[in-house]
Amino acid sequence: MQAGQRAGRPPRKPRRALHGVVLLDKPLGLSSNDALQKVKWLFRAEKAGHTGTLDPLATGLLPLCFGAATKFSQVSLDADKRYTARVKLGVVTTTGDAEGEVVSTRTVTPEMTTPDSIAAACAAFSGEIDQVPPMHSALKHEGRALYEYAREGIEIERAPRRVTIHGIDILGCQDDVLEIDVRCSKGTYIRTLAQDIGEHLGCGAHLIGLRRTGSGGVTLDGAVTLDALLAMDESDRDTLLQPADVLLSDWPDVLLGEQDATRFLTGLRRRTKLPDAPQVRVYGPHPAAPADAARRVLLGSAHIQGGELIPTRLLSPAEVQGMVLMHSASQPADLVAAP
Repeated sequence: MQAGQRAGRPPRKPRRALHGVVLLDKPLGLSSNDALQKVKWLFRAEKAGHTGTLDPLATGLLPLCFGAATKFSQVSLDADKRYTARVKLGVVTTTGDAEGEVVSTRTVTPEMTTPDSIAAACAAFSGEIDQVPPMHSALKHEGRALYEYAREGIEIERAPRRVTIHGIDILGCQDDVLEIDVRCSKGTYIRTLAQDIGEHLGCGAHLIGLRRTGSGGVTLDGAVTLDALLAMDESDRDTLLQPADVLLSDWPDVLLGEQDATRFLTGLRRRTKLPDAPQVRVYGPHPAAPADAARRVLLGSAHIQGGELIPTRLLSPAEVQGMVLMHSASQPADLVAAP
């Protein structure tokens, strides 16, 4: 018996070198890291990472990256986000959400909740705005998270941060609960937005529900709950693993020929007649495909400047091969690089 293995217990299954993305519908009450560790354990993955923190009180889309896909996790972290938020009008809390203590309550008059009043309040916080980060946040000050100071009753001065609210759609307002659909840039605090809308209406507010529905080009379509993953066997779980390029799905794509693909993987720039682009996903021919087939495999990411395709993030040959073995080839490229 190996050291550390208890009698009567089956041997622990080894970790696997998985490559891809699982779109998790994170449950309420679980931190992003706890969700990641549970899913990593279920898949027996060697390497995994998430794509940005989703608060325990929030649910919804949390892309989890395995293996080679972790190289593109920053893409999802930097991407625009979409949320459905439920805002309780007339009640202000210490944290801006339902976890905090009630600071004040105010009467919500009928005039405050007319469609015109709500539309005006939402419009006031659309476009580029400055937000002061809440004290109950994970932002660091002198090496400590702001929420640690807040728990000690210490208020730290915070500089406003510029964020962009691309749009706020009003889904309804009933029993002093406003429901909105928010499309925003990374770094936007929906709690702060809820508070600001409440103050604009004159009654105050706090966030009582938040669900992330989109991140970049990825949505909840195809997302799986933790309970569903727990109920599956390993082979069924593996079918949910999506290729790494799902995180890059809203970028233009470039398909290289065999020789250019080989050189690109070494980090060499390639000449192209394509127009400048800040970010593109780059593909090469599938090694198992016939010469006249259009099947392709992801090689990495790049940008195009001055007639050159310049590598940004590259997969290793071993990672490319691993993804070939795990995933079927994607559809033909829409944007083909000139020879």
